[in-house]
Amino acid sequence: MSKADNIVSFTDAPPTVSDIAAIARRNATIVISPDVRDRINAARVVVERYLAADQPVYGLTTALGAGVDTRLATDDLIAFQLRVPQARAVGVGPALPREAVRAMMAARIAGMAAGGSGISLPVFAGLVAALNAGFHPVVPSLGSIGAADLAPLAHMGRALLGDGEAELDGKVMPALDALSKAGLRALPIAPKDGHVLVVANSLSVGKACLCIEDIERLFDWSLAAVALNFEAFRANVSAFDDRALAARPAFGQRETAARLRELLSGSSLFIDCAARRLQDPLSYRCVPQVWGALLHAIGEARAVTEIELASSGDNPVVLADEGLILSHGNFDMTAFVLAWERLGQAIAHCAAATAYRTIKIMSPGMSELPRFLTPLGQSRTGFATAQKTVSALEAEIRHLANPVSLTPIPVADGVEDQASMAPSVLSKIEAMIERMRYLVAIELVASAQAVELRGVAGKLGSGTLDAYRQVRQLVAPLDKDRAQGPDFQRVSEFIAATAAKAGDMPGER
Repeated sequence: MSKADNIVSFTDAPPTVSDIAAIARRNATIVISPDVRDRINAARVVVERYLAADQPVYGLTTALGAGVDTRLATDDLIAFQLRVPQARAVGVGPALPREAVRAMMAARIAGMAAGGSGISLPVFAGLVAALNAGFHPVVPSLGSIGAADLAPLAHMGRALLGDGEAELDGKVMPALDALSKAGLRALPIAPKDGHVLVVANSLSVGKACLCIEDIERLFDWSLAAVALNFEAFRANVSAFDDRALAARPAFGQRETAARLRELLSGSSLFIDCAARRLQDPLSYRCVPQVWGALLHAIGEARAVTEIELASSGDNPVVLADEGLILSHGNFDMTAFVLAWERLGQAIAHCAAATAYRTIKIMSPGMSELPRFLTPLGQSRTGFATAQKTVSALEAEIRHLANPVSLTPIPVADGVEDQASMAPSVLSKIEAMIERMRYLVAIELVASAQAVELRGVAGKLGSGTLDAYRQVRQLVAPLDKDRAQGPDFQRVSEFIAATAAKAGDMPGER
């Protein structure tokens, strides 16, 4: 995989999370190497051989789901493939955002490029051309249980066949019109192709790539918020001492503390007796442990997502080197969703700590700063009511952290009696990241105010100074009471917008 000039080349190496995000969010163009085309053609040869021998192959010469025991007539093979997306286009609810549709399409292309799908080259090339042309099927957001994202991919496939609706150049129109305006033709479906279009977890994997990009940047900003709060609270940096952390090196905690020490480099907090307490509340003292757990969970979520991007989850899978087509259960996403559920619970722990610190910095009994961080006395509200927003966001994150991935009810006449609920898990994570981003924004704004009230703005570390200055570029100090919702929104949007840029993080040069 190579990326240059906003081009992502699919080669022998699998695509990365960043590649999918670049395609989805930054409109990178996909280029397919001859090696990928050769791999697809080799698998297709096996499909044609099975077809010529009229051997039973799920979704090729048999019907699907509970209809696996039904053989297809020779003159029905292509018509059946055309019916597959239509019959599974059962999604409901609001349409997926444009970037989610693009991520889903890119993830499906990645799965096909792995070589195990048996897709015909013209259909593969047509999907690539559609994405490159900015043809985006309108895909309802609800209806998949993660035993392949059948409904979302069916709506995608239906639009590529000229039915349903699609978005092109910001306008939603009949899919057939969008194909024509984009200079495209409906996909030339051959035997097996309709099934290949829908039999993957591409929505879940595509959204996972976007979530990883978002949570990794949010993690960095959350550390900046922690460090700035430490400066304002005058917290004890012994919590970041690597000698203590090495005594019980739990996942991620030493790396997290090292990053915090870097953000605080040069801070007056490292002067003897700078801390106000020997031991701070746990939401301060346990940051390396709690954020270390989040860092580890992010790494695990990235690892399981990269496995999906590099693999053929199609059932059945075509093994070109063996000349075989085998039925299996590789589409099951249990390991994938458990990693993402763990990430959600790690976010919830960090959200709670962020909320506790933000409220404590406003309490004179805890911080020895003016109540609610107002310099004008208690005739002013200051940050008081922001605590309600903090409380609401934390409660919602905690609720979303509850597992949704436990097996849903059996479907398909009891044949499909297990599923991962992967799309629902990723939807939860998206919502949690959004709310956590607001929490981090509020902690940053409150901590910047507290730093000024403490009188230590000139004694900050290199990274915390960068974070403080960035906040002040976006939000003025709170003197007289004003609507603070717009302040928090600006900072949150800045954090989200900088997810795709380098050099915008505190401490980066």
